[in-house]
Amino acid sequence: MKREFNITVFSENHIGLLTRITIVFTRRKINIESLTVSESAISGVYKFTIVVHTSEDSVKKVVSQIEKIVDVLKAFYHTNEEMIYQEIALYKVPTEALYDSDQIENIVRNSGARILEITREYTVIEKTGHKEETQALFEQLNQFKVMQFIRSGRVALTRDPIERLSEFLNERDAFLDSMD
Repeated sequence: MKREFNITVFSENHIGLLTRITIVFTRRKINIESLTVSESAISGVYKFTIVVHTSEDSVKKVVSQIEKIVDVLKAFYHTNEEMIYQEIALYKVPTEALYDSDQIENIVRNSGARILEITREYTVIEKTGHKEETQALFEQLNQFKVMQFIRSGRVALTRDPIERLSEFLNERDAFLDSMD
């Protein structure tokens, strides 16, 4: 049964690594729904957050293949219930619509969004939330002819108290120390 999974990949910042990771998905014909890369809490280590719709068996195989890539330190997969996640969306609407009625202002307030910038031509609105929430706001604002819309990839943390990579690195360091 297909469902949504969050794959977390930890690595150092090496040129071409993103290409090698995405090839693993391409070969298995798995579409990446969302991809975000940033520095992690561990100095020098980067965190890829990848969202896919697939079976648990397939996600296990993908994570196993990703871990075989030389520059990857460790990879994990999680269900949505095991994660805390958000996305950010920006909407550009004509400022004229903002002045014509208070509908946009009410929509922004009721959705928990905020206005970032107002110019003569446009107003930029920001919303943080799950994809369904940011999409619902888009649909509401689109009655005013949204000029531009963008949604980020997912940013996510595990519900575990510490990042699992920390445990892996501690075990690896202990092993390496025992070899001396």
